[in-house]
Amino acid sequence: MKQEDKLNLVNYKREKAKKILDEIDSHIKNNFLATAMNRIYYAGFNIITALMLIEDFSSSKHSQLIGKFNKDYIHSGIIDKEIADILNLSFRKRTAVDYHDFTIVVKDEVQLYYKKMKKFVKVIDEIIEIKLKTP
Repeated sequence: MKQEDKLNLVNYKREKAKKILDEIDSHIKNNFLATAMNRIYYAGFNIITALMLIEDFSSSKHSQLIGKFNKDYIHSGIIDKEIADILNLSFRKRTAVDYHDFTIVVKDEVQLYYKKMKKFVKVIDEIIEIKLKTP
């Protein structure tokens, strides 16, 4: 992929993550909790996709992308595990909500995940910004 195309895709994924975060509040207010949980995860997925693209890594498999992120950023200590745990938690919850019948989604839990994901996206976006400015 050309550098310009990669940069465009990185910025597209960053903006997509932020737009997804913007819609979640509405889903929660309207009690669309399963949808909110799905969107919480995808905000995180899009922002780490942007980050991994900078490092020339991409995967259509969510577990591979998350595994690479965990290895490079959490296990190495670049990102605090407490901040990054929301990605793994929301992936598991989103999978349960989307693929398993009778999964219970509690509003308080969704609101907590939403709050944590907003912080996660902000932290990852700041890392991306630094990486884009570094030659």
